[in-house]
Amino acid sequence: MALLPFDNLTPEPALTKEVNDAIRDAIEGRLGLRPSGEATADAVVRGRVSRYDPEIPVAFQPGIGTTNVTQRQVQITVDVEIVDQRSGKDLWQRQGLSVVGEYTPPQVADGRKIALQKLENEIVDGAQSQW
Repeated sequence: MALLPFDNLTPEPALTKEVNDAIRDAIEGRLGLRPSGEATADAVVRGRVSRYDPEIPVAFQPGIGTTNVTQRQVQITVDVEIVDQRSGKDLWQRQGLSVVGEYTPPQVADGRKIALQKLENEIVDGAQSQW
């Protein structure tokens, strides 16, 4: 299985590596597939990160003259496909796959980690559903 670097259409450059690492973990660690170069791989995983919103408010606490956000979530949206190299057929594909991770401000990194774990789960579940 070859994992091509995901395109990143967001202003967050670190997402490219983080999404690729999560997908690599899903492919190698959880699906048990071996990494390979694109030219020799049986299948290729490719995609793009199309949206990243790190500060969606989800819980509030009213205050005097103000409202405090007590819980936020990170949302990551990707398009991903797994293609059989020999036939050119899509083995699995999801457009607009959105995952979220809740966090207590200002711990946005915690929310992102949760969202990336969910992304990994979605890809594993989707890939396994086709086998």
